[in-house]
Amino acid sequence: MASTHRRHSSDGSAQAGVTRSAAELIVVTERTISAIDQIALDTSRSTQSHVADLLPAGAEIVRIFGPANRLHRRLVGTAGEQDGADYLNYFSVHGVADPEAVAARLRADDSVAAAYVKPPAEPPIAPPIDAGVDVAPSLADAPPVTPNFEARQGYLDAAPQGVDARLAWTRPGGRGTGIRIVDVEGAWRFTHEDLLDNQGGVIGGSPSSDLGWRDHGTAVAGEISGDVNAFGITGIAPEASIRAVSIFGGAGSAAAIRTAADALSAGDIILLELHRPGPRFNYAGRPDQRGYIAIEWWPDDNAAIRYAIGRGVIVVEAAGNGAENLDDALYDTRPADFPISWRNPFRGGSADSGAIVVGAGAPPPGFHGRDHGPARSRLAFSNYGSRIDVQGWGREVTTTGYGDLQGGSDEDFWYTDVFSGTSSASPIVVGAVASYQGISAAGAGRKTPAQIRARLRATGSPQTDAPQRPATQRIGTLPDLRALIETTPDA
Repeated sequence: MASTHRRHSSDGSAQAGVTRSAAELIVVTERTISAIDQIALDTSRSTQSHVADLLPAGAEIVRIFGPANRLHRRLVGTAGEQDGADYLNYFSVHGVADPEAVAARLRADDSVAAAYVKPPAEPPIAPPIDAGVDVAPSLADAPPVTPNFEARQGYLDAAPQGVDARLAWTRPGGRGTGIRIVDVEGAWRFTHEDLLDNQGGVIGGSPSSDLGWRDHGTAVAGEISGDVNAFGITGIAPEASIRAVSIFGGAGSAAAIRTAADALSAGDIILLELHRPGPRFNYAGRPDQRGYIAIEWWPDDNAAIRYAIGRGVIVVEAAGNGAENLDDALYDTRPADFPISWRNPFRGGSADSGAIVVGAGAPPPGFHGRDHGPARSRLAFSNYGSRIDVQGWGREVTTTGYGDLQGGSDEDFWYTDVFSGTSSASPIVVGAVASYQGISAAGAGRKTPAQIRARLRATGSPQTDAPQRPATQRIGTLPDLRALIETTPDA
């Protein structure tokens, strides 16, 4: 059964009710690093059967990367083809009452390289500004026609305030034309009045029925691909196609990433709107989210991201809201239940997942009448470090969902002024990437994940200092589409 914790509303304040994903028991069998051949397939099937025999009655072992005999075909011609047998080693286990005890039993077996329990994933909405102060949906009925809220979307504006989406819209492909995006998280409201165009609904998992997840996914989708019309909001890349995979009702987050990757082509985009409690506080869930980190820390999620990158799919990942320095030596210590081959992904190098990792920066002071510090300075909750590639607005984001800006009895007309966290920052980056990729596709051709990440790190509006939060606590630059477009190489 999934557990519940205190939900964080769109401004980060605590509410009861958001359903957490279940903790996940992951098994990594002894690694076979080679191309997938009949020997690798036979060995993997035998090992799977052996591990299944070690499980308690009623438990089920599931391949994270799908049926073994289908995996090779999905890897042909990709960067992962030559060592594709490694993906045969990742499994999730379902239907156990005491996953920690089962993991310990499995680790004692010679065929098992690792068995660990991942803490529940949560949406990376900012933690509270003022404890106990909720932003609830307005009780007033929505008007017959929703007002135009685009002027409140400062992140659309020219740099350095925003990403200069309006400039990109004047260029062929600049509305994200032809680019496909899959959002991986919990739930969405794709019947929303401003999300009716260019969306393909949920293509994997079973969306949570929880309002907190649904508001969250709806807000994310609006930032990226809100419809072009005379009312409500407009997405940064409104002609990009957006679909969704839920981490609920399936084999967990890594399998959700794999499902998303299989649905996309090279140059398309996956967004990971999740974070988890990390080792700082022994992986414990906390209302203040201290110590929460990006999900690539866990070996199976890291492998799934590398699988997507190997297929040429761009992955954008929330850095998390744990206020953590990801360069801290703490993250160099391998957890005892991880594979002995594991290396700290936050150090980059051979362990680099290839994802674009997004921190949360402050909007301009006074925006929406509030002040969160100097524009583009690190917000106190945002993780930081050399691994962080780029930032987006982490407060004051106007988008679909939640109902504090416009509410009423029907969620299809809800809008918010205060979506937040690395939750709100990451879709801004995805929108900018989709816009740039659409322009690239209309010109010299789509860019690779490595090219996109390098361009984001080389351009953009610089991070600024804030009291006790200097720019040396890296969250990167805010994307600047003009700079991306006008200085981009032809190849």
